[in-house]
Amino acid sequence: NAAVRAHDEALTYSRFINGLSLAGIEVDRKVLADLAVHEPEAFGAIVDQAKAALAA
Repeated sequence: NAAVRAHDEALTYSRFINGLSLAGIEVDRKVLADLAVHEPEAFGAIVDQAKAALAA
């Protein structure tokens, strides 16, 4: 949740998860947490894809 807010303060965790679903991205929440900590650029790209799916 905090990692999502770090990339976009207006994006809630539930909207992020909804965006992932709309984008067809199936990633386990544990994997998301690991990406947020160890691969912040990859996590940021996933956040951007989720935001794009929400905007479409």
